[in-house]
Amino acid sequence: MNTIIRKSVLSVAGLAFAGGVFAGPIAAHANPVDANPVAMAVQADKPDTGKLIPHGTQGEQSRITLNDEQTANVKAIIAATKKAGLPERAAVISIATSLQESKLENLGHLGDANDHDSLGLFQQRPSSGWGTPEQITDPQYSTTAFLKGLKQVDGWQDMPLTEAAQTVQVSAYPDAYAQWEQQAADLVAQHWNS
Repeated sequence: MNTIIRKSVLSVAGLAFAGGVFAGPIAAHANPVDANPVAMAVQADKPDTGKLIPHGTQGEQSRITLNDEQTANVKAIIAATKKAGLPERAAVISIATSLQESKLENLGHLGDANDHDSLGLFQQRPSSGWGTPEQITDPQYSTTAFLKGLKQVDGWQDMPLTEAAQTVQVSAYPDAYAQWEQQAADLVAQHWNS
């Protein structure tokens, strides 16, 4: 076979060429490869940003500094999401919703400042069937209740965050959830595998 044609065929086949075909006779004289596999520690990667924010953020983003209680609530939301068998995106929607509704604080009755009888991380209402006041102020329960509502939304995985959250929450300010998407995604990336 002509050398030029051989080089072309070998390069198309993806074989290295260095003064001959390395995979041929020269390889027999190469140093042997250690047959013992090398154990490598693989760090659990952070969730893919494309999965956390598939539509990109909408509008101007807000961010707050979290205290220990708020961080514990983030971890409780992530744990409930995993327990429900839902992906990271569900945790992003849940955390962004809680950031908007309560700034990730497990709010009890606020008196006159309260919106009707709204309580907890998601400002769920006992009178609307979300559960008892004790249940709604339990982060695990309230997140599970929110996720149950989210799972009932056809196509929630493909919706913009604010649309998915609004379909569950039915807020008077439906677009407000979008401002928390980046921080929620950052929190999921930080805590999902911890």
